[in-house]
Amino acid sequence: MIEMHDVHKAFGDNRVLRGVNLRIESGTSMVIIGGSGTGKSVALKCILGLIEPDAGMITLDGRDVTKGDRDAFLARFGMLFQGGALFDSLPVWQNVAFRLLRGRLKRPRDEAREIAVEKLRRVGLTPEAADKYPAELSGGMQKRVGLARAIAAEPEIIFFDEPTTGLDPIMSGVINDLIREIVTEMGATAMTITHDMTSVRAIADHVAMLHDGVIQWSGPVEQMDDSGDPYLDQFIHGRAEGPIEAVR
Repeated sequence: MIEMHDVHKAFGDNRVLRGVNLRIESGTSMVIIGGSGTGKSVALKCILGLIEPDAGMITLDGRDVTKGDRDAFLARFGMLFQGGALFDSLPVWQNVAFRLLRGRLKRPRDEAREIAVEKLRRVGLTPEAADKYPAELSGGMQKRVGLARAIAAEPEIIFFDEPTTGLDPIMSGVINDLIREIVTEMGATAMTITHDMTSVRAIADHVAMLHDGVIQWSGPVEQMDDSGDPYLDQFIHGRAEGPIEAVR
């Protein structure tokens, strides 16, 4: 469904992406791993068109993502942001139904609220949470609201940016299970950015490691532990010694 062909992106002298080639099959869950500052978020933003690559091509269903109806393109995506990115001034249900209250996906207000409450139930939150404000919720509950918002418009493709950052191990497990269940139920194509190896093993069908601006290794999650790639091996086991130099 999504392909990156020799994608390059630099910011001044900082060459972040140096020829990324990646293929994400329809209906699968791809997890991108790599150290901080390796370009994972830049790759995601390039796919969404928030950043324009300097060279290369990104296609969705074989079509250049920079061509055609931009609104129709973005309507196919859902996004769970790293920090939640909830609107503090809006109640929870309006956060969840944000896309359903405006633009090409606009629904009547009552219908949008019903959908929001349904999605909140799907992520384990009661209808009573709908009229609360984000500041009244715990970090784990806010993450669930973000997940409900990501699936509210029934997207074909969902991006998850560090979905378990800042959560305790138990809540991280809950979020991982929800992501896996929802992606499977919806038949959605998923792309996740994370360095949490527990999340990788819980939600990935395929894994790609981004290092030094290129995809260092890519393959099924079952092959990750026996890849034979020294970079991947060092990263997934958290070893200080290896080809990846630790920034001190």
